[in-house]
Amino acid sequence: MRAILQVDPASAVPIWKQIEEGVRRLVAAGALAPGTAVPSVRDLARDLQVNPATVAKAYQRLVEAGLLSMRRGEGTFVQGDTASLGQERRMLLAQGASKYAEVSRSLGFPRPEATAALEGAWMELERKGEAR
Repeated sequence: MRAILQVDPASAVPIWKQIEEGVRRLVAAGALAPGTAVPSVRDLARDLQVNPATVAKAYQRLVEAGLLSMRRGEGTFVQGDTASLGQERRMLLAQGASKYAEVSRSLGFPRPEATAALEGAWMELERKGEAR
């Protein structure tokens, strides 16, 4: 998971939050399917070169959100079913859209121009064959 989960110590976003959001994205994208084991707190902390308490906080928040489950003596696993994963994906999409709208507005772009920029970015992805 280290190869696909990155943290940026220089970011204003706390590292535990970066880990939480990264795991959420991996689950929503299907890279971590329900029932899949995630790395132990110690292993992920070592791989990301962060304090184990930081990883433990991210995992605990994901457990509280119902995305992960901890089984004593077995490890931590992706929890959920197709419906909850779909809900997670929609939530992440809404968050991304909200961030995009905030940036567009803060830069002074009107909605039509921001929407056109988003449409242009989507068309570029399709042109490259990366869109689904």
